[in-house]
Amino acid sequence: MRTSIVCLAAVLVGFLFAAEAFWAVAAYGQTTAEASADRKAATVDDKAALYEKFTQTLSGAKLQGNFTIVGRDMDKLPSEEYHIKSVRKLDEGEMWLFTARIKYGGKDLTVPLPLEVQWAGDTPVITLTDFAIPGLGTFSSRVVIYNNKYAGTWTHDDVGGHLFGAIIPDGAEDAPPGGDDSEADKKSDKDSR
Repeated sequence: MRTSIVCLAAVLVGFLFAAEAFWAVAAYGQTTAEASADRKAATVDDKAALYEKFTQTLSGAKLQGNFTIVGRDMDKLPSEEYHIKSVRKLDEGEMWLFTARIKYGGKDLTVPLPLEVQWAGDTPVITLTDFAIPGLGTFSSRVVIYNNKYAGTWTHDDVGGHLFGAIIPDGAEDAPPGGDDSEADKKSDKDSR
């Protein structure tokens, strides 16, 4: 069964590549290489805009929300809060340097964290796998950032769960109702429905 699914996936991927090549030539008179070059040029500009928005969203912000622990009662969710002092893109791949104040387990630390950020289209996903934070432990997580909100999964040694909340800009007191989506984001979301 698993082999059949893998074969089916390979056939579908091959079909998609063939269809892309056909439509690039038929619709635009471009070869696949020319269409790919056009996409790469647009991608560089798009990435610069995404990087800028990501940096502005998180630098100086507070992530305030709740988390769950798998296997425990979820009637009263524990709260969490992270203060992101700064975020900047590093030269290496999709690595970013987060300088963050973390209050966890009775500790209060400000630490530089080199973290990988992957992109699901226009949506950043902060990733860490078996990442040791001195004084705190080893962590893995995937955290999606979107419309001034965050959500994801986490693991600390043998314990894990989910996390979610609001991204509060520097100087704001509390989480804005509904995540304070910008008008452009609201219009984009409405247009995509």
